[in-house]
Amino acid sequence: MKTIETCVSPDLLELHELTNKTVIVVDIFRASSTMVTALSNGVNTILPVKDLDQCKAYKEKGWLIAGERNGKQAEGFDLGNSPLAYLNLQFAEENVAMTTTNGTRAISLARKQAAEVLIGSFLNLHATANYLQNSTNDVLVLCAGWKGKFNIEDSLYAGALSLALNWKHDCDATLAMESLYRQVGTNLSDFLQKASHAKRLQNHDLEKDINFCLGIDQYNSVVYLSDEGLKLKH
Repeated sequence: MKTIETCVSPDLLELHELTNKTVIVVDIFRASSTMVTALSNGVNTILPVKDLDQCKAYKEKGWLIAGERNGKQAEGFDLGNSPLAYLNLQFAEENVAMTTTNGTRAISLARKQAAEVLIGSFLNLHATANYLQNSTNDVLVLCAGWKGKFNIEDSLYAGALSLALNWKHDCDATLAMESLYRQVGTNLSDFLQKASHAKRLQNHDLEKDINFCLGIDQYNSVVYLSDEGLKLKH
């Protein structure tokens, strides 16, 4: 039987074996939710970039540039890190270079060893689970966290995904998050209003982003990392 485990911070990734595994990178508030939304609304490619200056350079290549640091849109960028900016096919057929505080760093770490990297969010929870059921790989959920620290919303996603898959695991983090998700899954928004990163976003008047990111199964999309960047599976 295939297995699922959870890495609750990128700073702990070296403790996990990634070879021959599918790694699901998740940053609920907000990078992975934004990536799923953008590609589901017609964006052609998202290139995750770690550095602000490196990301800015793509402007000269005709790409849109999206930059976020500490919850705010970075100066000189076309976009920040809000999924709402991409609704209604607003940037259909565009290519976007994106750098964020936590999510793009987690992607860069995962891509070095994993057999496959997917982007997870509540917005495409069961589409991702269905894809994984048809894969032969074991799964590791990599939670982007906040500057190396544990984030409850990312880890709760791991519990939700594990329950959807119903696979074997010997991972205490996954077990704990399964239990917590069973308790709060029907009241996710109220529970996560108390989360530290939700409070950071609330300080920037981003409550609409928070509520949107917690929508379950808004998209039937599977997002993967190709050699060109993030794309939709077809």
